[in-house]
Amino acid sequence: DLDAAKQQLEEFIPHVRNISDNSVRKMAGRDLARFKEFKKQGIAVKFGRFSKKENEQIRKNVEDFLSATGIDSAEKLLFTYRYPEDKGTIHRLKAKHLFCEKLSEGIPRPWRLIYYRARKMFDPNNYKGRYTDEEKEKLKKYHALHGNDWKKISEMMSRSNLSVAMKYSEIKSAVNYGPWSKEETRKLMNAVEEVIRKRLGTEEEDSHSLSEKSSEDLLVDREKLSEKLPWTEIEAKVGTRYWRQCKQKWNTVLINRLTKGQQLFRGTKGLQTKINLIKRLYEMDVEDPNDLNWEEFNNIIGDVPKAYVQGKLYKLKVSVPFWQKKTFS
Repeated sequence: DLDAAKQQLEEFIPHVRNISDNSVRKMAGRDLARFKEFKKQGIAVKFGRFSKKENEQIRKNVEDFLSATGIDSAEKLLFTYRYPEDKGTIHRLKAKHLFCEKLSEGIPRPWRLIYYRARKMFDPNNYKGRYTDEEKEKLKKYHALHGNDWKKISEMMSRSNLSVAMKYSEIKSAVNYGPWSKEETRKLMNAVEEVIRKRLGTEEEDSHSLSEKSSEDLLVDREKLSEKLPWTEIEAKVGTRYWRQCKQKWNTVLINRLTKGQQLFRGTKGLQTKINLIKRLYEMDVEDPNDLNWEEFNNIIGDVPKAYVQGKLYKLKVSVPFWQKKTFS
């Protein structure tokens, strides 16, 4: 019963009613029993960035499954379509040894997110470095032939789907690398407002249409102003900048608005802010940065998005000699 499944899943995934019926059915089969078991153990379902511990658990689950089945590589297991001659055998082994259950073992997240994370971790095409000029020309050529079929293009270029899609967005047209003009900034702000209004419109359950809301002031949670915005869509609306430039510029605009133009990390006041940030991190006593409660930092830094604080923390971290070899704690 689809309605019953949604009702039960809603306890663990509040936005489940915005998910497609097909995805809900899959989650009811793959996740619901797991979520209930985690609840008995007092463990909440998690979203967001995967922690180091979770990544290690995924790696262990994949390695254990390979040992149990005799499949000779994680790439074959997670990207079976690349090995058509072994496809039938691998699918039979996945079914026999309960691939879905084994992959998600010990990780309180939806199975689909665990699967995507595993594919990102074990895809050798994710770690190819910068694109050469020759690769960029090939990418343009393949896109002319196959359009936005990123799966096909990624296979032809031995790069990941996301990598080729994002790189094409950067090179598809003449991009302005100079200072932003007032017109470009206006286009960016209009584009962000448009996608946020659209998102709020799909979330509203009342009968108001977007056209009725178009002249209203928006009251938006701070997180919705900066997190999970469709940057390739915004890029297309701006027209003269690629998605990463749009994201960086929007974050700058947003920080200036929220802080009223104050330079939070400069001068004597900025030095004291860094000291306060380090002291608060020490008091939190966490072993993994993904376990930090970023909202607690607002009292230290100001009313700023989580991504801003994370960026400042990263700059502090990389200033420590040999930081890559040290644990977070």
